[in-house]
Amino acid sequence: MFGYRVPAPDEAMLISGGRRGLGGAPFRVVTGHGKFVMPVFRKVRFLTLSMCESEVTETCVTRQGIALHVRAVIAFKVGNDQESIINAGQRFLSDQEQMSVLTGRIFAGHLRAIIGSMTVEEIVTERQKLAAEVLDTSKTEMAKIGLIVDSLQIQSIDDGDTGYIDAMSAPHKAAIQRQAQIAQAQATQASVEAEQAAARKQAEYARQTAIVKAEYSAEVDRAQAQAAQAGPLAQAHAQQEVLAAQTELAQRQAKLRQQQLVAEIVKPAEAEAERVRILAAAEAQRMKIQAEAAASYDRVALDRMLIDQLPQIVKEAAGGLAGANVNVLNGADGLGEIAAGLVSQGLTILDSVRQNLSSQDSDGRRSGDRESNGSGLLQLPTNKGRKSDDGPVDVD
Repeated sequence: MFGYRVPAPDEAMLISGGRRGLGGAPFRVVTGHGKFVMPVFRKVRFLTLSMCESEVTETCVTRQGIALHVRAVIAFKVGNDQESIINAGQRFLSDQEQMSVLTGRIFAGHLRAIIGSMTVEEIVTERQKLAAEVLDTSKTEMAKIGLIVDSLQIQSIDDGDTGYIDAMSAPHKAAIQRQAQIAQAQATQASVEAEQAAARKQAEYARQTAIVKAEYSAEVDRAQAQAAQAGPLAQAHAQQEVLAAQTELAQRQAKLRQQQLVAEIVKPAEAEAERVRILAAAEAQRMKIQAEAAASYDRVALDRMLIDQLPQIVKEAAGGLAGANVNVLNGADGLGEIAAGLVSQGLTILDSVRQNLSSQDSDGRRSGDRESNGSGLLQLPTNKGRKSDDGPVDVD
């Protein structure tokens, strides 16, 4: 549309003529939208708001008196606020290239001042600190001309031919070289160890492979040998089973024959022996009973015979005294004593005979000490009496 102007996104449109702008500025500022401008009566100019760059190469002297060649790059632009645009428009609208030149000069001065208060070591090791101080000191001046700095980068610091920086870095270089050598040695050692480990693994793999091959070959040989021996082994096993069956059959036959012999010979013989033993025991028991009965009968008969003959024994003993010269001192009492002694002597003889018979019942023999007369009576010894002056008659 005729007379309607629109600024670019990175531009500020400055309209001069007519009424003044904000704060008594000689122009109005339009950003971000269009504006109708009357031709002939209004004049339009555009101020860039895009990023600009300025490079600074300056020789600065440190606090130690060492000259350093410093190269820095500044990134800046016109501020987005109305005041910054007005300040920058009033200064650089006719020649906007001067913004980079002026910014470079401003930063060169601040850079020399700050480096002059620092040592080489601080500058080299604390570049960020140097940049921050330069930005802080230049911020006020840059705001006055409507510019803002986005960044300041110290790209290089060189001491020329003095060799100070090289000397300062020598220990670090040596340490780095030493560390590099150590790292290289360690890497070489690790490489050698890795190679040795790889060689050991290869040897181990080869050994295991050889073992597996040998085991496989041995297994194949065993299988072939077993296959070759399968026929003879089967035949031998069959023969062995036949022999085992025959042996078992023979053992069973022998056991059966043994049982038959036991049933036919041993058992009848044992039964006959048992029968004979029982009969012999019975016969011995019978004879024992008969012997005991006979012995008992003989004792009863002998006792009866002795009792029956006792008067005859006493009579014979008294008859033996008939021809004896006996003096009786005490009359009738003396004769009674003699008769009683004869009866007592007969009873004593009877007891002796009974005891002898009891001790000789086992062999059935009577003692040979007994003497018998022709009538079957015991023969008593004849006693000759002699006269005694003091008492009864003594029998010799």
